This record gives sequence, C-alpha cells and structure tokens, in this order.
Amino acid sequence: MHRTSVTGLPGDPHLNTLGETQSQELANYFKELPISERPTAIFSSPLYRCLQTIRPTAQVLGLPIFIEHGLAEWYSTVKTDGSLHPSFPLATDVFPFIPEIDPSWTSVVVPDRKGETEKDLHDRCEKLSTALHTKMDSELQSENHSHILMVGHVAPLIALIRVLLGDRSKHMSLGCTSVTELRKAEAGGWDTISLGSGEHLKRGALFDWGFHDMYGPIRHRMPED
Repeated sequence: MHRTSVTGLPGDPHLNTLGETQSQELANYFKELPISERPTAIFSSPLYRCLQTIRPTAQVLGLPIFIEHGLAEWYSTVKTDGSLHPSFPLATDVFPFIPEIDPSWTSVVVPDRKGETEKDLHDRCEKLSTALHTKMDSELQSENHSHILMVGHVAPLIALIRVLLGDRSKHMSLGCTSVTELRKAEAGGWDTISLGSGEHLKRGALFDWGFHDMYGPIRHRMPED
C-alpha cells in the first residue's frame, strides 16, 4: 500500500512510524554533540519525507532549513515522447507543513525534469558542490558555517560523496537516516570520518542501497522485532 501525500503533491509520501522514530533519534544524536561540532546550516531535498526527517533536528538546534533542489531525488530518463517527471516542490509549497523552512534560499541546482542518467546525477552533484559554496559565500557568510548538514535521498547523497572524494565509482551503500561525515583536508580535498553510520539509531541504518544494487539482487537489512 502506498503512503498518502500530506502535501497533496505527486510522488511526495510521508514517513512511516519507523522513519519518524529514527528522525527523532537523529535529532538526539546532533543535540548530544559538543556545540562546536553541531551543524550550523541545514540544506534539504524539497520532498516531504526528507523535510520530515530533519525537522526534529532543526527544532532542537534552532536552525532554519534551506530547500536545495540539487539534493532532490534521482529519477531515470523518461521516454522520448516529450513526457516529463513532476516538478519538485518549491519552498512555498511545503512551508505550511514545515515552518522551519527559510523560503529566502533559492536552489543553486534544479534537476532536469526529463530525468538523469547515472552520469548526469554525478554531474548535478558536482555542480551543486561548487555552486553551493559560492552562494553561501555571498548570502550566508560561509565562514560562520563550519558544519554543513546535507539531507537527501540515497542516490544523490552517494553521488555527492563520490564527487567530493574524487571517485565516481567508489563502492558504498547508505541506509535510511544514516550519517556520513566528511572533513576538509588541509592539503585539499576531503577526508572520510564516517560513511553511512547507523550507530545513533536503535535498529541501525536500515534498507541500505548502493548503485551496485541496480545490477544485482537488492538485499535490505530488515529491522529486528
């Protein structure tokens, strides 16, 4: 059975009970970090399930949520009949449901409604990583934001991690509400501190997925009773 859409927008379901529980566990994790290590800015996919996931964190940290379409879900290319995927929600569409959103932010990247190949997705995330930094410099005084939290869907997050690490073929799987931490290296580039960690979750990071799952059996780790 498909979950209904709280927003009334197509392809925009809400979290189930487990997702709601894990979103609170995520908020508890960030709240328990030393102040110097907590997120200072939050960017999220515009889809409701991502916003619902990060809302408790925004509340406990007292931070706004910036909608960034560059973190939106990955949809495959459509048929050559001129059809398009539905538009992703705008900040004004979901603000009535998530008032922590700051509608003043304009996304730096908007995915093509014709869909994307795997290469297109990685190109999107590479553009996002560059354009976001430039816009933060001009609009958010990026020197005040040492810990940026990016909230999205598995495929775009893996692609973003790959482009930051400089390896578009890096093998990895991420589970729901897992945390990956990258740190800027002194010599340039990024170092991996954690990758898809679920240690903050009672049941761990479930339903993990990686690009390799497209070419073989998908094996999800189910929650224990």
